[in-house]
Amino acid sequence: MQQFDNASSGDIVFSLADRIIENRAYLSEIDGKIGDGDHGVNMAKGFGMAAERIKGADMSLAEALDTLGTVLMTEIGGSMGPLYGVMFIQFAETIEKATQIDAGMFSAMLHNGLEGIQAIGSAKVGDKTLLDTLVPAIEAFDLANSDGKSFAESLNILVAAAEAGRDSTRDLVARIGRASRLGERSLGVLDAGATSCALILQSLALGVEARLRSSA
Repeated sequence: MQQFDNASSGDIVFSLADRIIENRAYLSEIDGKIGDGDHGVNMAKGFGMAAERIKGADMSLAEALDTLGTVLMTEIGGSMGPLYGVMFIQFAETIEKATQIDAGMFSAMLHNGLEGIQAIGSAKVGDKTLLDTLVPAIEAFDLANSDGKSFAESLNILVAAAEAGRDSTRDLVARIGRASRLGERSLGVLDAGATSCALILQSLALGVEARLRSSA
């Protein structure tokens, strides 16, 4: 069974923060087409603040996720801070007592994060939001896992589904948030939240895969 240590895996979150910071301009550019244009700026601010607290610290994955979630919940503005904040806090709470993280634990973490988002928001798949990335990615991971794929293989399938979900938002009309006021004019543009969610899942998967290889 493929699994990795929770302890000393906080650098997965540090790398994830770096990926968001690198894409700050891209995310704001996407958001500017149908939203406020500040998604990348707000995300980079929050992830950057968390990265400063994680850097050089020997944190578990759970501790680093909790650090990131708390910063996003309490210290950045915009609609995405609370949504991603609760997601990462739920991730952390799911795995905080785990010594090893396998595919089943990773799935439970993803599901609890999704439930946290759904508890504070009203969006559903098809509304042109981050859920159009997150939900199909989780479903694809679970299906791959139940079909007997390895943890690493299931992560690759999760990333492919996340990217497909992100791309699907180009053909959706926004039904939630500022972009919903544009109606049909929101067609033809990626959703910024779905795009940042794909980046998050890609980076998380890469970090976990690296840990699985080093644990083999």
